[in-house]
Amino acid sequence: MQKDQARHVTYADAGVDVDEGARAVEAIKGAVKATSRPEVIGGLGGFGSCFSMKSFKDMEDPVLVSGTDGVGTKLAIAQLLDRHDTVGEDLVAMCVDDVVPVGAEPLFFLDYVAIGKLRAEHVAEVVGGIARGCEKSGCALVGGEMAEHPGVMAPDDYDLAGFVVGVVDRPKMIGPDKVRPGDVIVGLPSSGIHSNGYSLVRKVAIEGKSVAELNEPLEELGGESIADAVLRPTTIYAGGLVAALKAGAPIHAMAHITGGGITENLNRALPANVDAVVDRGGADGPAWDVPPIIDYCVRAANLTPDEAYKTFNMGVGMSVICAPDDLDEVCEKLSDQGFAPFVMGECVEGEGKVVYR
Repeated sequence: MQKDQARHVTYADAGVDVDEGARAVEAIKGAVKATSRPEVIGGLGGFGSCFSMKSFKDMEDPVLVSGTDGVGTKLAIAQLLDRHDTVGEDLVAMCVDDVVPVGAEPLFFLDYVAIGKLRAEHVAEVVGGIARGCEKSGCALVGGEMAEHPGVMAPDDYDLAGFVVGVVDRPKMIGPDKVRPGDVIVGLPSSGIHSNGYSLVRKVAIEGKSVAELNEPLEELGGESIADAVLRPTTIYAGGLVAALKAGAPIHAMAHITGGGITENLNRALPANVDAVVDRGGADGPAWDVPPIIDYCVRAANLTPDEAYKTFNMGVGMSVICAPDDLDEVCEKLSDQGFAPFVMGECVEGEGKVVYR
């Protein structure tokens, strides 16, 4: 009896389409090229990405600052609504705005896209958003990875991770060691929920609603739909903040308000002997504008003020701390970069905590 011939099985038969991967790379080349900086050596296609540090040789003590992050469960909403053009900006924002609080300028960015079934047009949307985020922050998109995971992820499922490297001259680094009692806390407005708290958002604002309902304009959201409000991309502060620092803005420290809200992020900009006193206002809320979608989710979840300020950014995407005598200059230089700064509190002697009044 003859032995059965071995069955011919290709990589495509196993669920991985190499040709579609090549199409995806071609589809993103233009977007990636638009983010290039003079320091970038070569382009897409190499095994490693090269970036020259020659232009930073005049720094007294150049320090590399790195960060990595993802977008979290906001992606589940993007997948539900089949809208993938903004989550790339979220990815960049979450990374670059984590390195700028020490005064670092983001230099280059890499992404990792894991997807169940690769579709070039889908990936081009996502990476197009990443490229826009890199342009806004001034860093180059120098490489990344697209990984197709058939049998491990559902065909339409995907996840994102990002990696950024920046640089700062050590004598110009800012941070908690420069903060003193009496310093003023300045807030920069958020565009909405940004990229944190989405497990709760999905629970109270998404579940049980059809796609048509999610796309319906709501009066309580100022005529915006839930879909538009929850998928609005995260504000990217890094580019403007780096420009303000280069213009001489005398900033002592910054805090990127992400997961944990104001309560668990502003304290990261404080030394052990200083508290941040945030003016939460009275019955009408704080002295700054809170995006309607955040108020909507806070009401839907019936959160207490303490819970809300520990879950959402409450309208503050970045906090900046400076000396009271420098407040006008700092606000002027921030305004020059298109920000709308507002005073949200002050620093007092304490224990390194955020307290409210």
